[in-house]
Amino acid sequence: MTQAALTVQDLHLSFLTDEGALPVLRGLSYTLSPGKILAVVGESGSGKTVHALSILNLLPPNARVDQGKILYQGKNLLSMKSSALRRVRGRKIAMIFQDPQASLNPVLTVGEQLIETLRAHKRISKKTARKQAAELLTKVGIEEAEKRLEEYPFQFSGGMCQRVMIAMALALSPDVLIADEPTTALDVTIQAQILRLIKELQQQSGMAAIFITHNLAVAAQVADEVLVLYAGQCMEQAPASRLFSHPLHPYTQGLLGSLASVERKEERLPAITGNPPRPGEILTGCPFAPRCSHALKKCFETCPPLYEKDGCKVRCFLQEGK
Repeated sequence: MTQAALTVQDLHLSFLTDEGALPVLRGLSYTLSPGKILAVVGESGSGKTVHALSILNLLPPNARVDQGKILYQGKNLLSMKSSALRRVRGRKIAMIFQDPQASLNPVLTVGEQLIETLRAHKRISKKTARKQAAELLTKVGIEEAEKRLEEYPFQFSGGMCQRVMIAMALALSPDVLIADEPTTALDVTIQAQILRLIKELQQQSGMAAIFITHNLAVAAQVADEVLVLYAGQCMEQAPASRLFSHPLHPYTQGLLGSLASVERKEERLPAITGNPPRPGEILTGCPFAPRCSHALKKCFETCPPLYEKDGCKVRCFLQEGK
């Protein structure tokens, strides 16, 4: 049996504030298969980015993991010592952040930052590291790589900065890539180029990837499997083709139903009424029940379990017994 690239088990996470502990993740679980892309989608505040940061323990000081495990090669990353975790970051599990220009050091050249990344994990000379850095820039589609190694981040466009971040993430050939909304700050044309690049590089290397996004269209382009996150809980998880053609959870149906299309003739797009729960709000039933047109009485009293069928998982009482 093939070992999972990454496994998240019953992850509960909260933020400590003056008002007490505010739950952000409530029992998140999934398995990332080797060589596959899992898209984690959801509205702002659903816990997408927090979950991604928890994998490499990049959480803010007031974050607290209350329960759960994150397993990589059989070892729990959450209980790993800092020295051991440093050997995992970048080398085994790498991350691309939302804002590329804010993620790069403005006072160091792009070459210096790439070379530093390579030499921090490899026993190689500066000359060899520079050669590899130029090769990485070429690999991600940046022309005149040798020349551009001497330039600073402000001399790169947003799209080119993101290509640099991708090169940096792939520099050590990681087993797992985490991409946290990597195209949010880019225009549509550049967004498509970056998505195509990430997909091509992922397929060439065979690494697994977690793609964080609020954009269902983006998830449809890159993902093999999709996990829909709401109020820190998985509402639905299924192969991408199945989820987009036959969504089972009312929340997923609402998200897909609100997408604009040139084929639609309605003047107004359907919308999901209401708002997501506030961070830290005490939830006694299904977190989506107040916004759900199919809600039953028990939906407000008890949180449904994840029902599994034919490779799909759905947290909804409507699937009970099916």
